[in-house]
Amino acid sequence: MSKKKINDKNRSSELTYGIDDVPPWYLCLFMALQHYLTMIGAIVSIPFILTPALCMAEDDPSRSHIISTMIFVTGLVTFIQTTIGCRLPLVQGGTISFLVPTLAILNLPQWQCPAQEVLNQMTPENRTELWQIRMRELSGAIAVSALFQVIIGFGGIVGYLLKFITPLTIVPTVSLVGLSLFENAAEAASQHWGIAAGTIILLTMCSQILVNVSVPCVIYRKGQGLHITWFELFKLFPVLLTIITMWIICVILTVTNVLPADHPARADNKLRIISDSPWFRVPYPGQWGVPTVTLAGVLGMLAGVLACTVESISYYPTTARMCGAPPPPVHAINRGIGIEGLGTMLAGLWGSGNGTNTFGENVGTIGVTKVGSRRVIQWACVLMILQGIISKFGAVFIIIPEPIIGGIFCVMFGMICAFGLSTLQYVNLNCSRNLFILGLSMFFPLVLSKWLLKHPNAIQTGNALVDSVLTVLLSTTILVGGVLGCLLDNIIPGNAKDRGLEAWSKEMELTSKTADKETDEVCHTDEYVWNTFDFPFGMNLMRKWRWTRYVPFLPTYKRSS
Repeated sequence: MSKKKINDKNRSSELTYGIDDVPPWYLCLFMALQHYLTMIGAIVSIPFILTPALCMAEDDPSRSHIISTMIFVTGLVTFIQTTIGCRLPLVQGGTISFLVPTLAILNLPQWQCPAQEVLNQMTPENRTELWQIRMRELSGAIAVSALFQVIIGFGGIVGYLLKFITPLTIVPTVSLVGLSLFENAAEAASQHWGIAAGTIILLTMCSQILVNVSVPCVIYRKGQGLHITWFELFKLFPVLLTIITMWIICVILTVTNVLPADHPARADNKLRIISDSPWFRVPYPGQWGVPTVTLAGVLGMLAGVLACTVESISYYPTTARMCGAPPPPVHAINRGIGIEGLGTMLAGLWGSGNGTNTFGENVGTIGVTKVGSRRVIQWACVLMILQGIISKFGAVFIIIPEPIIGGIFCVMFGMICAFGLSTLQYVNLNCSRNLFILGLSMFFPLVLSKWLLKHPNAIQTGNALVDSVLTVLLSTTILVGGVLGCLLDNIIPGNAKDRGLEAWSKEMELTSKTADKETDEVCHTDEYVWNTFDFPFGMNLMRKWRWTRYVPFLPTYKRSS
């Protein structure tokens, strides 16, 4: 049986490497390192918020183990996603979206940390058990709530849900992720406002002002000798440059004793973490104990799953355009969300304290570097898995001075908020109906969560389980905002153009008409029509089985019109 490849006629000529291209291994390694460095900043920021809420000591070496686990799972899930998932060059890793419901769960009276005096009197063994109990609760909630993504993905329900997931649903769901965490950013930045402000200014300079400035770099090539090339340093590594520069400043302030002893900005506060961490440690499922499951935790964490689902779906067509692929067909979208759900289950069972989601930062890297090769991301997976096993590398990120992290938070959380607000481009903002929905769905969740934070025992139904469930659900801003926006946008009368549905349907077109037409032309022959979203193996056998046409996540799926 011969094999015919469907090429995308609209593939961008600006691409250096397209989705199916395979660069030389040495270039793959370098470009994979770029993607690794892009995602590492977002990954390591999560434990700086998560571990204090778990009641973990600042110098506990297990902090680095959590980072290593996150990176290990990121590499594992990303490889599965790029190989048999949606097959787009997407990095799947820990996400801020899960922190909002996590903090709501840990704010319940039974999970709040004891007073600092009590913590100081605890033995190391009791302190370890204290945070591991909470981690087991989060692990179970994350793993079970991820079944929602597994069901709607592999069950082919995604296309139906998109009818109700409108721009006015996406805006509050995604934007409130950033807005809800402003207190965490303020707490870290306030440790030293000078260093935090310097971090913000330097990151702005590197990522926005100097982005098109190239720096000379001396390289050696066989047969050519030494010569100078121009490297877009600020465009590729703005976050890394900022962290390294501000870290050096903190070292200078520490050596000169400008900063007093035990100040959070000192560079020598947590050096013991590196020496206490082993060189090699392989993360494994249940490493903090058997996960526990409660209804309040599962329903609360479902908010993070919903937010991640909405966000990931919006990235699929954008990424396909960036890497020269045709629009992803329905079966690829279904499979992508299903694999993301499985990835979140793995992240929960492995004890990362977080789920998985598509990294927008790495989508941006494809646009900047013009390298959309799937193989590059798979090489990055190898780097992530290796780094997840070498524990001392994870420990290095834990000792970054807290004010630097606070400055990064201010920019990062702001960008997440802005990404959600960018969806308003599809909506008519001159329509009072839309302004009403937008204002209420963004403002009311903040009011409600703040009130419940001050009055954690306000809900009294007579049943402790129901009280806990309602408290977590109503404290999770992204859930309240998303449900409110979705409900109001679908029940308040309004025309499709003003609601942004016409423009949004074009953006979220999940089929390639060109590919479908070419597929139909050869459908009556024995020729195998291949496209980039097919599995890399087993397609000939799969085409012989007629039942595979009715499975919504297989490449042979034929959706009824």
